[in-house]
Amino acid sequence: MDRLERLLIESECARLQVMYTHFVDFGEAERVAELFAEGGVFQMGTTTLTGRKEIRAAMATIGARNDHQAMRHVCTNQLITVDDEAHATGVAYFTFYRAESGVDGEPGRLSGPAVIGAYRDRFVRTDDGWRIALREAEVAMERST
Repeated sequence: MDRLERLLIESECARLQVMYTHFVDFGEAERVAELFAEGGVFQMGTTTLTGRKEIRAAMATIGARNDHQAMRHVCTNQLITVDDEAHATGVAYFTFYRAESGVDGEPGRLSGPAVIGAYRDRFVRTDDGWRIALREAEVAMERST
């Protein structure tokens, strides 16, 4: 594999990581399932979602909550490692902010991040392009209430 192909794979996998945050934050959480391989797995704490159908159903509840909350993910320190032409791994730090939606267009009030952690991903090339085969969300810190 040449350097250009490696860079393209890194870019496509990093884009999947960012698309996840945009879908969740802007009311399209059900689209998160599109980012996963058909049998992809999403692990969050003690919850394991397997396959696009389970992921879509779980994300629908997040989308419903989005009507009453302002949510934003900030992803940084993305590192993608290309294993071969069809497999890659990645990590991205995330800071997650959540606040009750403001009234009459006012911004929601916030007192710091709700959660800080990392997404650990495995990527696979499919007939539809690169997809997430496994996403593990690790929480390092969370705001005490």
